[in-house]
Amino acid sequence: MRFLLTSAGITNTSIETALVDLLGKPIAESGALCIPTGVQPFSGGPSHVYRFISGSAPGPMCELGWKSLGVLELTALPSVKEEHWIPAVQATDALLVWGGSPLYLCYWMRQSGLADLLPSLGRETVYVGTSGGAMVATPDFGGETYDDSEPLTSSDRALGLVDFSLFPHLEREDMPDTSLANIESWAAGIPVPAYAIDDQTAIKVTDGAVEVVSEGHWKLLSPSPGAS
Repeated sequence: MRFLLTSAGITNTSIETALVDLLGKPIAESGALCIPTGVQPFSGGPSHVYRFISGSAPGPMCELGWKSLGVLELTALPSVKEEHWIPAVQATDALLVWGGSPLYLCYWMRQSGLADLLPSLGRETVYVGTSGGAMVATPDFGGETYDDSEPLTSSDRALGLVDFSLFPHLEREDMPDTSLANIESWAAGIPVPAYAIDDQTAIKVTDGAVEVVSEGHWKLLSPSPGAS
């Protein structure tokens, strides 16, 4: 797989160009499946899901002009025959993984079987994560950061599809907890490099090579000595 891990979706031309490069063809010639599961545990979850799918949520994802678009609701998959959903995942060009609760989303990635399927997908598949959807691709969430859902499920261990951690929404005015000082504190116990990125920044990963795509601000945080 290839990865485009964003803070707030495809928010500028540089990030959109990176997405097209990863797809290897125009968005209008590409199919996508969107995953809204991460917002389900929050108050107003159904409305958040609708806004994401309809393209009216902040941060463009579903409304980019895809050739085809489907919805993959992870909480439903355990009751669906695998032959009815796995081929759709294998055939899609992009998985659009929305944010919300990273712990809840990661839990249902595992419960649904999608987490087991992802490593087997070919390099043509592009994982496009936004906020919590980006964080689940990393090895570690860094505690209960960014997650006030109730109940909290799963653990700090994420899927480890990439070898660095990520903290979105750096210095966002309506999210005071995302100051650089707070993010540095959260990242202190993580044994891998961590990127703090704002809403105009994304991390592009191609065959293991990491590239920061930004029209905003970001910082690479090195692991603390003795972190484990």
